[in-house]
Amino acid sequence: MTQLPGLLDTEAIRKDFPILDRQVHDGKKLVYLDNAATSQTPRQVLDVLSEYYELHNANVHRGVHVLAEEATALYEGARDKVAAFINAPSRDEVIFTKNASESLNLVANMLGWADEPYRVDSDTEIVITEMEHHSNIVPWQLLSQRTGAKLKWFGLTDDGRLDLSNIEQVITEKTKVVSFVLVSNILGTVNPVEAIVRRAQEVGALVVVDASQAAPHMTLDVQALQADFVAFTGHKMCGPTGIGVLWGRQELLEDLPPFLGGGEMIETVSMHSSTYAPAPHKFEAGTPPIAQAVGLGAAVDYLTSIGMDNIARHEHVVTEYAVRRLLEVPDLRIIGPTTAEDRGAAISFTLGDIHPHDVGQVLDEEGIAVRVGHHCARPVCLRYGIPATTRASFYLYSTPAEVDALVEGLEHVRNFFG
Repeated sequence: MTQLPGLLDTEAIRKDFPILDRQVHDGKKLVYLDNAATSQTPRQVLDVLSEYYELHNANVHRGVHVLAEEATALYEGARDKVAAFINAPSRDEVIFTKNASESLNLVANMLGWADEPYRVDSDTEIVITEMEHHSNIVPWQLLSQRTGAKLKWFGLTDDGRLDLSNIEQVITEKTKVVSFVLVSNILGTVNPVEAIVRRAQEVGALVVVDASQAAPHMTLDVQALQADFVAFTGHKMCGPTGIGVLWGRQELLEDLPPFLGGGEMIETVSMHSSTYAPAPHKFEAGTPPIAQAVGLGAAVDYLTSIGMDNIARHEHVVTEYAVRRLLEVPDLRIIGPTTAEDRGAAISFTLGDIHPHDVGQVLDEEGIAVRVGHHCARPVCLRYGIPATTRASFYLYSTPAEVDALVEGLEHVRNFFG
């Protein structure tokens, strides 16, 4: 196995992930390189989920029996863990959703229904970027269509970075909200948050950051970001599916209206009107994803025990090695930055004229799991004139040996298609 300085003890870490021992397709060892879509789940999280359902399962907040009190303590304890993980000033700024998509939709709808000074209407502008996941495009398109607000965006440079050369023309005095991804899920680009936030603050615009590809891989400090809202999801950071997070500044959460109505988010209800509970419960209508939140809390514990800086260092080493090895493959073109600096652990590429779906299918036969398609970022593919890409993405348990397996698999693809 290739030895590189800065790597985690992956041999020990991989023992925490039972699925990584799987064999597929008649005894092929699984090489899992689809972490940008969903990471795997360690035993430490699986055990907590099992224990919750076996011993503590109940609805939260209103029950007075022991199971309800235990479930509530576990659910709210997970909120405390997430708040500490992202350095939130208050636990009440952490809202649980079902995923990052719901978190972003929540913000878009709040701003569409808000009173001044937050209301988005036909006299205002919304700014996004060309590299966004569809979850950070479609909600703003819907808001624009509903309110008449003008939707604008930053374009991309040829090397897969945001073109901020016209930042003062894109973000103007009419801009009400700027929403952008911290780390691109398709290009791997780490975006220059400080420059965008600074310009947004100059014109009084709210800043929304999609941190779905950042929270699992690096230290996420919402105070340092100076954003107004930050969204991410649990299933990309060793947690279960069905749980996401929206962090928002407390004063905004107090002023903005709820998105969903139902149980738990109310203070009083009559047949004529209702008043709402304080945040975060104002934005958590109905029975929440209780077990999933508890699982996310366990995932936070797991990642914290390893250290996010250590994880980031490990991934940088693996990604740097992967970029170098992939560029050695004939006819391979990386879509996005071709250095390991200022990039995350997802690498998208094309391989000559071979369609990415064919690349992915042949790799799968070799036991190598990658993602193919436009990765819910079709405008990026349109920008670079390609139908789709193959994406390999790494995490704390990824190894240089898996990169070597990928490169060998790509050689098999090239031979297969002549």
